[in-house]
Amino acid sequence: MIPITDKSIGLDGRVFAERRGTLRRRVLKGARLVFGNRQCTLVGTARDMSSAGARIRFGDICAVAERFVLEIDGEAPRQAEVRWRSLTEVGVAFV
Repeated sequence: MIPITDKSIGLDGRVFAERRGTLRRRVLKGARLVFGNRQCTLVGTARDMSSAGARIRFGDICAVAERFVLEIDGEAPRQAEVRWRSLTEVGVAFV
């Protein structure tokens, strides 16, 4: 996996330093969010991961709970909470 360490470019074209506390790496792994006492499961794809969190892509994220168990293929299940959302992705922090 190639770590994402380059500086980012803002919408105005300015380059700014990486603000994350931990390095992330690109991944392409199946992911499941489990919540509601294991009654609800959403299936998506993990796109980036770090020791602190992950970016998960879904078809629709309107039903994602604020806290849940994140199961990523090849990884141990972990408690996670939503840090940000877009129309098709959610950023999570491991708790």
